[in-house]
Amino acid sequence: MQTKQQIQQLLSSSGLRPNKRLGQHFLIDLNLMEKLVDSANIGSDDIVLEVGCGTGSLTEALAQRAGKVIAVEVDGRLAEITKRQLAKAENVAVINADILENKNTISRTVIEAIEPAREKYPGRFLLVANLPYSVASPVMLNLVTGPTIADNMYATVQKEVAERMTAAAGSKDYGILSILLSATGDVKTIRVLRPTVFWPQPQVDSAMVSFVRKNAKVSRIQNMELFSEVVNLFMRHRRKMLKACTKLAAGKLTEIHGWPKIFEQCCIDPHQRPEQLSPEDYIAIANLCYEHLTTR
Repeated sequence: MQTKQQIQQLLSSSGLRPNKRLGQHFLIDLNLMEKLVDSANIGSDDIVLEVGCGTGSLTEALAQRAGKVIAVEVDGRLAEITKRQLAKAENVAVINADILENKNTISRTVIEAIEPAREKYPGRFLLVANLPYSVASPVMLNLVTGPTIADNMYATVQKEVAERMTAAAGSKDYGILSILLSATGDVKTIRVLRPTVFWPQPQVDSAMVSFVRKNAKVSRIQNMELFSEVVNLFMRHRRKMLKACTKLAAGKLTEIHGWPKIFEQCCIDPHQRPEQLSPEDYIAIANLCYEHLTTR
């Protein structure tokens, strides 16, 4: 792991400074970095995905514990620094790419690195990262709904994102992220982080968070893709009544014509607003939609 001075020296020697446009904020509190790594309880059979590896500070600590580390960095100059720093670490692959091909898709280049690693290492597939603020939510959503699924996730994110991750139904922060995480696993805030533990300091607080996927929860969902579509349909129109949202259905959900009956079977008042429904309510709706589509 690297101190603030070491990171500054690495950047300076390459003629670089933190890129504000890319939101580059380096975690410089080594105790917190160690806490993040310890929280993940990484084993030698585990594969770790690190998004936004920067100069390789966290990457080095991950490589000492994991079977394989796939470190992704969108800034090509930083990716080169990490490659030099970890040149002797045979279990590290540094990929210079945007983690997202688009909002709903993990980069094919990254997936092509993950797939052979999963054949070789039988342990868990983990996300452990100081996540860039701009991609935190879509990255986590992708790794929850698939097709590339993370068993667990441990990351630093903007505090606002952490609040959305852990929000309860009816609260102002409750949304798509809250529902999908709660429906598939256990999520919690490990610790709130002040701007002073980063360099350069961001203008907002951050938080260290964890997500542990639970098979018992996931097994309740008959079709993950359809579940995600249902949650998106209603929560993108969270201020409307449920029955009004159904008129805005797209994709497979346009084939659902019995919404009143579905609401009745789920004991849900169609005059409610989407933000009032629990993750369990959304699972019930999605499962009935799936039955409707597969039994016609």
